[in-house]
Amino acid sequence: MESTYPFLKGGVSAVVHDIIETNPDLTYGIIHICWDSSSPNKDLYGMPDNVLWVKTVFLSLEEHKEEFGLPVRDLKMNSRQRTAVSYEIIDALLALSENADVNPLWDIYDRMFADKSREFPGWVLLGTKEFMKVFFERMPIPSMSFSEVFWLLRTFFSLLYALLHDRMPYARVYHAHTTGYASLISAAAARDNGTSFLLTEHNLYIRDTVNTLLDRNMSLPVAVGDEDIFDLTPEQRAWVIWWIQLGRFCYPSADLITYLYPKAIGEAQGLHGMEEKSIILPNGMLLSDVNEAYALRRSAREKIELQGKNHHWKFVFIARVVPIKGLIDLIDTVEMLRDEGYNLHIDCLGPTEHVPWYYDECREAIAAKGLEDYFTFHGTVNVREKLGEFDALVMPSYNEGQPIVALEAMSASIPVIGSDVGGMSQLIDDILVGDDNEMVERCGILTRAGDSEGFAHALKRVMDNPAFYEQLCINARERVSRFFQLHTVMERYNMIYRDLGKLPPKPEHEGMSMDAVRSIPADEREQQISLLEKSSDLHTSSERVSVSS
Repeated sequence: MESTYPFLKGGVSAVVHDIIETNPDLTYGIIHICWDSSSPNKDLYGMPDNVLWVKTVFLSLEEHKEEFGLPVRDLKMNSRQRTAVSYEIIDALLALSENADVNPLWDIYDRMFADKSREFPGWVLLGTKEFMKVFFERMPIPSMSFSEVFWLLRTFFSLLYALLHDRMPYARVYHAHTTGYASLISAAAARDNGTSFLLTEHNLYIRDTVNTLLDRNMSLPVAVGDEDIFDLTPEQRAWVIWWIQLGRFCYPSADLITYLYPKAIGEAQGLHGMEEKSIILPNGMLLSDVNEAYALRRSAREKIELQGKNHHWKFVFIARVVPIKGLIDLIDTVEMLRDEGYNLHIDCLGPTEHVPWYYDECREAIAAKGLEDYFTFHGTVNVREKLGEFDALVMPSYNEGQPIVALEAMSASIPVIGSDVGGMSQLIDDILVGDDNEMVERCGILTRAGDSEGFAHALKRVMDNPAFYEQLCINARERVSRFFQLHTVMERYNMIYRDLGKLPPKPEHEGMSMDAVRSIPADEREQQISLLEKSSDLHTSSERVSVSS
């Protein structure tokens, strides 16, 4: 296992804790990757007793300076031998980048990095004139000087040393929660110990890392070869290649890859993801965690039905106030609705200090448009305690995986109006099909990311038709109850661990599929008119333009 767990709070950490806590018949170790020894090291979760060990891996060169800086004489090679080995390394890198062949690099790992089989410390080659000469001959970086290339390669080599020089404790399954450094450690550990490597993509980590590096819109795709298309500095290009090739190396090295939603498997193909190794395993919710909010919403829904269009709608935005969450677009949406006479309010729950300039920009936009009475910022609060106060969750995001906050809202029978990004369509919009072939319709409306007008149109559809709203509420709870229950998801993790770890299956797993949710995507049913929307008589051809159905 690897993630920010147990020293940092977050969505992935919460999932890891749930996996461990709900599978007491299995034991776990934690490989925690962080920058250096000053990083947080306090257990914030209270690790269960079935966690047997925690190993911390530091990335900073300062933590490994003495070992990394071994003298060249430790190679015990003459110049001709150093040159030959340098060609081997570069040829292995080219085999990956040009032919997607991971085997030469694994051979390099076994001989030069792996603690159990290392013949010599391969990282020491960086300090030789032979390696630099071969690198400039075979993999030149235009517009970078010798010293710039050397220091960049030193960074890459030091990261590889930090991740790979030490043998990991034994485990039957190494489970990485990012397609990055966690995957590299997991793949190497599984190879060293003759066991299995399981990869879970909570989102497309390589795509998100490259987009963050280049300050691009987080919803934009990233694919192999994009380093030749993007307008990049030489150093940016080197880092983009580093991340993309890291993904190309880790995907085929995994024994099984789980994704939160079907679209992600297709999106990963551009990064050479392995469809034949991939299954869908979504996040899960414990319905009882929001029973109080659910009871409040049942009472509130009766009032909405009576009040009809006179109802004062309370929408909630639950997220960090950062650009990727799209609050500035929501402000434009509310201005349109205010001008059309709609009666609504947006409560914003979540930290405001992460990107101060963006929070200031949002406050200024609210003031400039005269919307002070339409928005309230609460900062960081206990979301579940307040959830029952709101009629719908609004998520105008530019990037999402399969957000826990949406599952929490749905569990309380709260519809979701959001952007059609990441796993939102399967969660909100696709028809979901049960093992009994019974279908559950949508529980919200999705629009294009950044389309403030389309988002306003979606909110109007909800506010103008209380009967439609009520059906969305019913479907929201039903979707979680039938397809996203925490115990079902965790049982599938148990089944996967046992299968990959060559442990006997539990009797109750008989007949269960590893793939957890079947769905009919919206783009495969555009011509179908669902019973839900037919009864509410809401679909028109104009709505199809801006609203994903």
